[in-house]
Amino acid sequence: MSVHESNSLGGSQPSVVSLNVVFAEIPDVGGAIGRTAIDKRAVSESLAVTTDGIQGDFRSDIKHHGSPDQAVYAYSHEDYEWWSVQLQMPLAPGVFGENLTTIGIDWTTAVVGSVLTIGTSQLQVSAPRIPCGTFARWMDQDHWVKRFTDSGRCGSYLRVLEPGQIAPGQDIEFLDIPQHGVTILDLFRVYNGDREQHRLLRVAQCEDASESFRTKAQVALK
Repeated sequence: MSVHESNSLGGSQPSVVSLNVVFAEIPDVGGAIGRTAIDKRAVSESLAVTTDGIQGDFRSDIKHHGSPDQAVYAYSHEDYEWWSVQLQMPLAPGVFGENLTTIGIDWTTAVVGSVLTIGTSQLQVSAPRIPCGTFARWMDQDHWVKRFTDSGRCGSYLRVLEPGQIAPGQDIEFLDIPQHGVTILDLFRVYNGDREQHRLLRVAQCEDASESFRTKAQVALK
């Protein structure tokens, strides 16, 4: 079984449970720009995906969410189930603002730089989602940023290597997994202040990690 596959599923084929795009831009009182595109809802049709993201989707805060490394955000159905128990409420696909709700993949253990295909597109595991004030206001849960951070269930951003089409229900196939072993959770922990030396060294030397994460690790090692 791939390290990306959820043990609870007995090795079942990873796939897209839900494809989600912006339903409407909504006010974000207290936010830097006063509006947000976090309200994403499921669609049934196939959509194009490019280096800018998924057709019909957009980001209000380009400064913090406009990088090609953040073109697509994926979150797992399994982590939603965990959060539903913690929050004692049902959570619909897209409520965390993700474009892809998936099953059969633990994104925290996904190796940074891994290449995967969905439909006719090719994507690459790039970075963890860092929770922000907009996310906290949207969720309206006490201490949400801390709770999300402490959980480690951050999901993963994906960059688009080859544009194509993505549809709900399609399989997810991993084509290449780098040997360095640095995971999305490693980047997430380093960003949030983890000072475990072996982890810092691995992230600092990981060419597949973006410069911001490598720099954080390098500074922490000094």
